[in-house]
Parts: sequence; structure tokens; C-alpha cells
Amino acid sequence: MDWIQGMRGAIDYMEEHLTEPADFTRIAREAGSSPFHFMRMFEILTGMTVGEYLRRRRLTLAGQELSMSGAKVIDVALRYGYSTPEAFTRAFRRFHGISPSAARAPGANLRSIGKLSIQITLKGDCVLNYKLIEKEAFTVVGKKLRVSCKDGENYRVIPQFCAKCSQDGTFDYLQPLADKSIGALGICTNFSEQTDDFDYYCAAEHDGSQIPDGMETLAVPKRTWAVFESVGPMPGAIQDVWKRIFSEWFPSSGYEHADGPELEVYEKGDMSAPDYHSAVWIPVVKKA
Repeated sequence: MDWIQGMRGAIDYMEEHLTEPADFTRIAREAGSSPFHFMRMFEILTGMTVGEYLRRRRLTLAGQELSMSGAKVIDVALRYGYSTPEAFTRAFRRFHGISPSAARAPGANLRSIGKLSIQITLKGDCVLNYKLIEKEAFTVVGKKLRVSCKDGENYRVIPQFCAKCSQDGTFDYLQPLADKSIGALGICTNFSEQTDDFDYYCAAEHDGSQIPDGMETLAVPKRTWAVFESVGPMPGAIQDVWKRIFSEWFPSSGYEHADGPELEVYEKGDMSAPDYHSAVWIPVVKKA
């Protein structure tokens, strides 16, 4: 249960330092993991990034202060890390739906995100199939989009991006490449904890041929990969696998996430079928 204690320690540390600039390295250290591993684990398990969680907690407390005290808006803004009242007002309105001054009114409706808690669920009825493989460096080609994680934007934007790729001829170009390699790829890489965004690629392994206009290549370094099988309709089946990887496999595996691209590999077939096969590839390293 060391990982549970580590997560609790990280959550407690964040709570105790909400009025200070976020130190992502120190937060991860409290959890006993690398910064990259902690950021990905936190997002997969909670559905929000560390940065988004901190923003929500700060705005929750700011709303409580404004509704229960006579504190000045500028003082509250500065206390929770906003350099100007204007920036604070914009963030406050996005979260609470009202302005900071309106929060003072009796009966004002405010949103609240509580401190995270960890619940332990004992399950052993479902097998998570995986294998560890070594793969030499390779290059992929495809279309790229910079995607924000804020307010779950990635879950809305990526399906739209993939739909566009299926309509503009991108998939027609990628499919022959996918057929002679590991498959069609959805790739997440270049994560930024500061801005809560990352690069997403609709891609396939490149064969060295000329790259069409509008597409880019990405070099994927040699890595040890943990490859997890997913069987079931998209996207529910593979989303469940992602959660189980971080809640079940990583805590007991002796491995942690290596900083590098994450791959979803899609086979040909009906993605809505109950027997549709896909896979999650995560670069891993042995824990120190």
C-alpha cells in the first residue's frame, strides 16, 4: 500500500501549500515517484490534471473567503496566485459562474471541489493482460494537434480531430502504413504540467517515403514498453484499461512511467464491436 500512502502524502502536501506556487517536483517526491509518472497517474485516476485540481481547490477556497469575510478581491486574488484582479475575475467566473463581487451576496451559488480522498476497492475478478517488449527507435508520421486538458477539453477535441482526419484523406494515407506495422496509432506526447496540454497524433509507423503536406514526423526512442490488451467497444474498453494500468498494475509492478510518448494501437475492424481489439503501449523503467 506504499503508493496509497504516497498519494495521500502528495494530496496533503498540495492542500497545505495552496497559497504557494506549485512545485510539481516536490509534489511527486511526496508520492515517491517521478514528476512525469505522478502527473499521468493523477490525471488518469482523477480525470483532471494536477494543475487543474490545484486551480479548482484555490477557487473553491477563494469563493468561501469572499462569501464569508470582508476580504478585498485583490487580496484574495494575490493569496491564491493570481497576479491581477482581472485574471482572478476571469478564472473565478469560469469556475463559479459569477463574479467575485457577486459571491458576497447572501445566497450566492458557489461551486466547491473538496480535498481528494482515496478509497480502496478490492477486486480480482478481471484479468489485465500485458507483456513487456523492447522496441528499437522508430519514426511515425501523421497529423498533430496541440490539445489542452483543462476542463476535459481533450476528451471533446480529440474525437473531433480524428473525425476530421477520416474525412480529409489522412486515414486513407495512414492505413497502408498501419497494415504493415503495429497498427494505426493515437499518440500522446510532450506533456506540459505548466500549461496542462500535450501533442496528439493520428499516425502510423513511417516507412521512409515522402511525407505529404500537412503531416509531421515524430521520433520515438528505443524503450521498454508495457503493452496492455484491450477487448471491447471503443472508447469505453480502452479507457477502462487506462484506469486499471495506473490503479492496479503500476502500484504492484515495480515499474514506473518513462517520460515518452504513449501509444494507443488500433486494429482494423468495427470499433463498436464487443470483441474489438486494441492496445495501450506505455514506456516504462524499473523503479530506482
